[in-house]
Amino acid sequence: MGGAKRAHAYGKKLGAEVVICYKQRKKANQIDKMTVIGDVEGMNVILIDDMVDTGGTLVRAAEMLKEKGAKSVRAFCTHGVLSGPAYDRVGGSVLEELVITDTIPQTKENPKIRVISVADMFANVMKNVHHNQSISGHFIM
Repeated sequence: MGGAKRAHAYGKKLGAEVVICYKQRKKANQIDKMTVIGDVEGMNVILIDDMVDTGGTLVRAAEMLKEKGAKSVRAFCTHGVLSGPAYDRVGGSVLEELVITDTIPQTKENPKIRVISVADMFANVMKNVHHNQSISGHFIM
C-alpha cells in the first residue's frame, strides 16, 4: 500500500491496471491480514516489490490473487534476500516465476527463480554521474 502512488505511475506507463495487496503485520515476517484491492479475474498478474526475504508475503499474495481468479501470477523483486524457507516456499507456490536482480548473490538455484543482472545499468549510471551527465533516462519517470 505504501508504494501505491509509484505503482500507479508504473501502471500508467505500462497501460496496465493496478491492484494493491494491502497487508498488516503483527511483527516482522508475520502477516496478520492481507486484502486484495482491485479485480484480477482472468488477468495475468505481475507482483512488484522492493525485496523478498522469507517469501511468506509474496507466496500468500500470489495465492490470494489466484483465489480471486488471476490466470497467472509472476513476481518481480529488486533484492532477493531469500532467507530461511524462501526457496522452498517459492518452489512450492502458485507463482509461475520470481524474477530478481543480482544485487544480492544467490547461493542456491530454483527453477522458478530467474536472476537478471543490473551491472550494465549501474555502470552506465555511474559513468554518467562521473561525467556530469543526466541519469534520468535510466529510470521510469
